[in-house]
Amino acid sequence: MNSKFLMRGERPVKKIRIENPGLLTTIQDLGRYGFQKYGVSVSGAMDSYSMQLANMLVGNSPGEAVLECTLAGPAIEFLDECVFSVAGADMRPLLSGKRVPNHGSFKAAKGDVLRLQTAESGMRAYVSFAGGIAVKPVMGSKSTYLKAGFGGFEGRKLKKGDCLEIGDSDFEFESCYVPEADACFCGAKEKIRVVLGPEKEMFSDEGIRTFLESGFELSNQCDRMGYRLDGPAVMHSDGADILSGGITLGAVQVPGHGHPIIMMADRQTTGGYSKIANVITVDIDRLAQMRPGEKIRFEEVDPVAAQELLKRRQKKLDEIERGIRQGKMAYGSPKEYSVRLGGKNYEVSVREAIGE
Repeated sequence: MNSKFLMRGERPVKKIRIENPGLLTTIQDLGRYGFQKYGVSVSGAMDSYSMQLANMLVGNSPGEAVLECTLAGPAIEFLDECVFSVAGADMRPLLSGKRVPNHGSFKAAKGDVLRLQTAESGMRAYVSFAGGIAVKPVMGSKSTYLKAGFGGFEGRKLKKGDCLEIGDSDFEFESCYVPEADACFCGAKEKIRVVLGPEKEMFSDEGIRTFLESGFELSNQCDRMGYRLDGPAVMHSDGADILSGGITLGAVQVPGHGHPIIMMADRQTTGGYSKIANVITVDIDRLAQMRPGEKIRFEEVDPVAAQELLKRRQKKLDEIERGIRQGKMAYGSPKEYSVRLGGKNYEVSVREAIGE
């Protein structure tokens, strides 16, 4: 089921065209690893869970490149027939005017237009295409690193008129929907779990209590690089500065002013502010779906619990992928019926289950 690169001459090249780029649409995969020592950011999808789910639904390897759409989505014209899926934030996708749900796979005909609207919930949606997006990897990744201007499509966000090639795929399409995927996507109503450290000794007892017991709000200074939080100041015991050290995904830096900053996908590779904690991996995806103005609280967990939660998430993804492959989550294309009740006509869409 894994996608492969298109070899010219084998089959016609499939393409899509960006009719409207939306607020911020970029090409992302799981990230660019092994180059932080050279000052190169990892980048990659902000919500890796939704990205992987979108890929599984169209038969791609989980780490294949997708479109990451932020808050207000793009309009995409299919220049050729193509299988696609949308996961993550609910941007109310429409395929040539007809609503298609998140977490399903669908076949677009040549000339169809997929429109993603402003998100009703969440912040980022992911659009995958069977065969993946055929752009040249840079340092082993197709991810766009906007600040440095490389990767993805010409190292930038997509704009109107851009044409992207879609790779070849041996995926045998059958309309598919993963019903429990909606339960896996969380907005921002719960606490964000953290492991304290690595410089927690640089904070006063009062500072640690403030961090764990107070509420914070995402400021307007939130992007792919980091999330700045508004709220009570988290006090250090004796200054905020340290010798510059490596920055991990989810690291919570606290500068001298006491307002935490959570480091995200496009984070810098090193930093000189003390780090009070690190957001656990499974909560990075939920954090990526939060919007400025939303409130969060932190909850401490130990490293063993964080690892167990990550294992559970991976097990869930593996189960979903197996279910898709075995047809246990496959559903036929919806059938439209007209029903007359109480003197009024209603249009009803029914989707019949296939498999177990």
